[in-house]
Amino acid sequence: MSRDGRAEPSDPGGLVIISGPSGVGKSSICAALLDRLPNAVWSVSATTRPVRPGDQPGRTYEFISEDEFERRRAAGGFLESATYCGHRYGTPRTPVEAAIERGCVVVMEIDVQGAAQVAGQIPDSVRVFVMPPTAESLRARLSGRNTERAEQLAERLAAANGEIGFARDSGCYQHFLVNDDLEVTIQQVLDIVKREAQAA
Repeated sequence: MSRDGRAEPSDPGGLVIISGPSGVGKSSICAALLDRLPNAVWSVSATTRPVRPGDQPGRTYEFISEDEFERRRAAGGFLESATYCGHRYGTPRTPVEAAIERGCVVVMEIDVQGAAQVAGQIPDSVRVFVMPPTAESLRARLSGRNTERAEQLAERLAAANGEIGFARDSGCYQHFLVNDDLEVTIQQVLDIVKREAQAA
């Protein structure tokens, strides 16, 4: 790893997991990691949820049917799988393992259930849980999306409380960060990745 936090071509491959409640800034953090770590690659999850405005199929998610999801899961094709707000999510196993083998840093954005599964299979993964400064700030961020009805918003807020509690109690995450300032949080994650790479 270079002194400015950028990865060198000779750095070993690894997995960086970013988790946190919906609306906390995970996607922006992951995008920055991909931009600032030259050997970083994105782990594209498969999901059964509908496509939303701004989604890029094959980039943000691989959108598949319930039947296809279950077929892959039964065949052992997912590194982890979980259900969140009524939709199923899973991380295809082969692309992640192949990228790590090539020496890439795989950046993965998954929920707490999925992270716990991955931690059991890849214990040396770097796992970061991102939290909002306050519950009200999270409500404001989700409301600002204008993509969900009131009952969906309430469901996501309740899910966020459950996720934070699970993350703290599970022992899955080595690092907890409060995203009060996005650029500061991004640098904190880069510093974590650098320290972990040096310790490997």
